[in-house]
Amino acid sequence: MYRISASVLLVLALCGFRPVPPPMQGPVALSLIDRDAGEDLDAYPHRGQRWVAGAPGHRYSVRMENRSGERVLVVLSVDGVNAITGQTASPEQSGYVLEPWQSSEITGWRKSNAEVAQFVFTDHGDSYASRTGRPANVGVIGVAVFNELHRPVYDVRPMPAPYPMPRAAPQAESSASNRAADATSAYGKAESRQQLGTGHGEREWSQSSSTRFERASRTPAQVSELRYDTRSRLLAMGVIPRLRPGSSRQPQAFPGGFVPDPPRGR
Repeated sequence: MYRISASVLLVLALCGFRPVPPPMQGPVALSLIDRDAGEDLDAYPHRGQRWVAGAPGHRYSVRMENRSGERVLVVLSVDGVNAITGQTASPEQSGYVLEPWQSSEITGWRKSNAEVAQFVFTDHGDSYASRTGRPANVGVIGVAVFNELHRPVYDVRPMPAPYPMPRAAPQAESSASNRAADATSAYGKAESRQQLGTGHGEREWSQSSSTRFERASRTPAQVSELRYDTRSRLLAMGVIPRLRPGSSRQPQAFPGGFVPDPPRGR
C-alpha cells in the first residue's frame, strides 16, 4: 500500500448553474481538479452516472477525501488501469492508504516511490490505456474502497507482509485482457464517440511510502465512478444543460457584485 501526504484546496464558487453533488455513498469522496485552470471540475449527474468536462491538454489530479475516522485503502483505476501498478484494474490490487479525515490528490501514474507521470487530458487514441492495447474503458475513473481489519490486542498471529502485494495470477490477468477485448468489440461504436482519455504526461516529484494494511473484507465497502469527456460532447449528450437563446431568466436574490452608482439624469 502507499501512504501519501495530505493536501488542502480552497475553491470559491462562481455565480451561475452549479450541479448539486449527490449524497456521499461511502467513506471516500471522489473528485477531479484541473491543475492548469486551478479549479474543481463540476460533476454533472446524468442517467445514474456522474460526468466531468475535461479540457484537452490540461493536467488534472484525482482528489480522494476520506470522510471517516478510520484508515481506508483506495484502489484507483484510471481508464480501467491501476494507477499504481499499470495492471488492468481489479479491486484486489494495490492502492493508496488514507488516514482518518485525510484528503489527498493523485497527480499521475506512479513510476516509483518518488515520481509519477502526470495525468493529462488527451485524445482518446493517445491515452495510456489505448497505447497499451486497452481502450475499452477509456473515459472512466473509479475507486474501490476497503475498510481496515482491527484485530484484538491479544491476537498474536503474524501480520500480513507489507507491499508489494502479490500480483494477479497470469490466468486472471489473461481473463481480464480477454474481457477487455470482448468489450472493445461489443462497444466499438460507443467507444468511437469518446473523445477524451488520460495520457502519460511528464514526470514530476510525488513522494510515497509503503505501509501495512489488512482488509476487513474481500469485497470493497464502496465503489464509485466518474465519467469524463470534452465539454462539447457532454453538451451534445445533454449532460450539461444548454441555455436557449432568448429564454426567460429567473430572477436571483444574489446576482453578485457591489452596489453601483445609479445612472445620472440628463
